[in-house]
Amino acid sequence: MTTLKRRSFLGLGALTTAGLTGLLAACSTSGDEGGDGAAAGRRVLRAAFAGGGSSETLTYLLGPTALDFVRARLVHGALGAIDASQPDGVTYGVLESIDVSDDLATYTLRVRDGVTFTDGSPLTAADVLHSLRLPDLLEGLPFTRLVGRAFDLAAAEAADDRTVSLPALTPIADGRLLLCQSMLAVKDGTTDFTQDMPSCGPFTVAAFEPGQQTVLHRNPDWFGAAIGDEVTLDEIRLLSVADAEARVNALRGGQADFVSGVSPATARTLDGEDGIGVTAGEPPYVANLRFTMNLAHAPFQDERVRRAFRLAIDRQAIVDSVYFGRAHLGNDVPALGFPTYDGGLEQRTFDPDTAAALLAEAGHAGMAVELTAGPELTGMVETATLVVENLRAIGVDARLNELPAGQLFADYAAYSQLPFAAGYNPPAPFEPNHTPGTFPDIDELVVTARSARTEQERLDASHQAQRLLWEKGNDIIPVFVPTVDARLDRVSGVRQSQFPDLSVAEIASA
Repeated sequence: MTTLKRRSFLGLGALTTAGLTGLLAACSTSGDEGGDGAAAGRRVLRAAFAGGGSSETLTYLLGPTALDFVRARLVHGALGAIDASQPDGVTYGVLESIDVSDDLATYTLRVRDGVTFTDGSPLTAADVLHSLRLPDLLEGLPFTRLVGRAFDLAAAEAADDRTVSLPALTPIADGRLLLCQSMLAVKDGTTDFTQDMPSCGPFTVAAFEPGQQTVLHRNPDWFGAAIGDEVTLDEIRLLSVADAEARVNALRGGQADFVSGVSPATARTLDGEDGIGVTAGEPPYVANLRFTMNLAHAPFQDERVRRAFRLAIDRQAIVDSVYFGRAHLGNDVPALGFPTYDGGLEQRTFDPDTAAALLAEAGHAGMAVELTAGPELTGMVETATLVVENLRAIGVDARLNELPAGQLFADYAAYSQLPFAAGYNPPAPFEPNHTPGTFPDIDELVVTARSARTEQERLDASHQAQRLLWEKGNDIIPVFVPTVDARLDRVSGVRQSQFPDLSVAEIASA
């Protein structure tokens, strides 16, 4: 790094200690070779994400940040990916197909021929079966354990080296979506995720420093050609930089080629700068930003209180003032843009007078509440601040508990006990991601939405479930938020899915 670049970088923005250390470490090892690594003749992409600080882990099943999954997705072969444009709703990866029995009770997974781990061993049905069971074995985060909620993993078996027979706990039509949402393939018997473990993704881990950087090298034996993907990068450096402004400053200062999680306000200014491009995901690739009213805490058991909180929120103001138009209005139901999303529901409007009246009717005028939030999603804290202001305007004694980056989900069990907390869900279809146990009537409809014999029956049940969520649910979903990324103009090929996919990114010479 040149003196000028270092001074320019340090003079801009306020970095967290972890972010500063991480980025400087990356720069000190990459030298001034630039994004294409011209000095060494290697094509190197430096990509900055928020990360999770020192809690970052290679065990992606336990890592709550986008960076944890982006890194894992580059290292481990995915079973597939959700793709609403495909007939099955998915594209396949290490699997070449998933067949479903006529009674929706058994799924047959076919492993793609020719997929190998970095130790030279072939990927087998036993590896896939172990990968499916691993989230429960390691007690992974809830979103990683959806397959175990829908399939009888104990009764699943490897019928031969390339075939897994997977019985469903109850008949379901959307099992492909579950299997391809976030499942990655690891070697049979793996329980420890280490830098040197065999893997079958497009890159391998050359160095890992939690909260600072991960260096990935291209896997020359990756099976990408079989699915039409070609890796051109020799190396990817994933930089962990907590502060959004610091990430952008790294881009402007030449220390990063791609940065994820750009604030909407910054995106407006970056749009006009030479040599930099800004991209934002479109539905369905938008995350729902939600504020959950925990029914274990009074007075959220009272439906009138939940409705009052929803009516108190000025959603359009959030879209305009927090996201500068780079967000989509939410209507308290998830999965905007997916085929079964119910766009026919009446859009909930901002009605503080009715909200105040409902609170008074419920006997909770002047109630006190603490909203917990953190910068885990772009605009989350700013939106939470507006939510608190909106609630104060109807007489609620509301206050914000703002946590540092990486802390909101760090203790997930404690997070799930909070009375009122911000959160988000990456882009994903509603039905297979619905968590049962709160509203039995909605749970029953979701079961029908996933198991009825005809598509129309499933759609009707889904819309009924969404209407009930809209009427009495305990999540406020005021906006859907795209991932806004910025890159140098010479970077291309970054795909938008649930998170940025850098596997086939390209970088031209400076």
